[in-house]
Amino acid sequence: MNHIIFGGSGFIGTHLKRYINETLALKDKVYSFDLKKKVSDGFEIVDIRQPINVVIDEVKDSIIYNLAAVHTTPGHPDHEYFEANIFGAQNVCDFARKNNIQTIVFTSSIAPYGASEDYKTEDTLPMPNTPYGISKLTAEYIHKLWQGEDPQNRKLIIVRPGVVFGMQEGGNFTRLYNSLKKGFFFYPGRKDTIKASVYVKDVARILYEAAQQENPGHVTFNLTYFPAPTIEEICETMAEATDVKAPKILVPGWALKSAAGGAYFGARSLGKKISGIHPDRVKKLMISTNISGEKLSKSHYKLQFTLKDALSDWYNDCGQKGLY
Repeated sequence: MNHIIFGGSGFIGTHLKRYINETLALKDKVYSFDLKKKVSDGFEIVDIRQPINVVIDEVKDSIIYNLAAVHTTPGHPDHEYFEANIFGAQNVCDFARKNNIQTIVFTSSIAPYGASEDYKTEDTLPMPNTPYGISKLTAEYIHKLWQGEDPQNRKLIIVRPGVVFGMQEGGNFTRLYNSLKKGFFFYPGRKDTIKASVYVKDVARILYEAAQQENPGHVTFNLTYFPAPTIEEICETMAEATDVKAPKILVPGWALKSAAGGAYFGARSLGKKISGIHPDRVKKLMISTNISGEKLSKSHYKLQFTLKDALSDWYNDCGQKGLY
């Protein structure tokens, strides 16, 4: 069996490659494709915005993992989300059609649910309100159309992860740890903001196991802890797992947004870009991602790492020198 990963140089793709290589049978082979290097080497350059014409031996006996996406938001012009995520979905499905591949695992996002405090399950009506969320929901339907063409034989697994954290992420949890370590983190506006999140090692395992175990048809899982933790719980657990101090101070939201806006637009007026500081990103910090992981918790694929276990495991993987 072949394991074909589109987006194989990215954060999740890198961990998925590692997990499959540690798990697969000797006759199995992993093919990794990406547009450019992001986290790891060991991939072939493929632009999924264009028709995919790679040649793979015994390609029919394959599983496709579609992880490729433009995802940082804000951070890209609107058209880039649609080009990569919608054209990419269409071209990946066309590649599967052409080669009679029967299984696709698609990594979507919680962004299709839209930003609100409401509790959301897999059955909640998606109401995306960002170009990224709209493009991901459209990509889900493109994959569903592919599966619906041969429902008795084709298998589609859609996962909607919360914030995925772990070694080499370079994202939200890494920035949070660095802020805690330096004593710079303050609770932004509130302490009870819910943040759906999941450890990357669990994500990699679930992608692989679901591809092996699901029957023909399509299924969707939210990938997050159940219940999803609050920002206070994340901070206190991270402090306990990594021996840094938990934050105590809460800063009003209006003050943070004003400071971020002044810094961001002031830097832009000088022709500079401040990484990680954007008024919209600060606003996101104060909105819950109240996503249910109950369906996952009752399935065969339930999470193996608690939040504390995951952060401790990550810290140990980094030689207890930090989180990176």
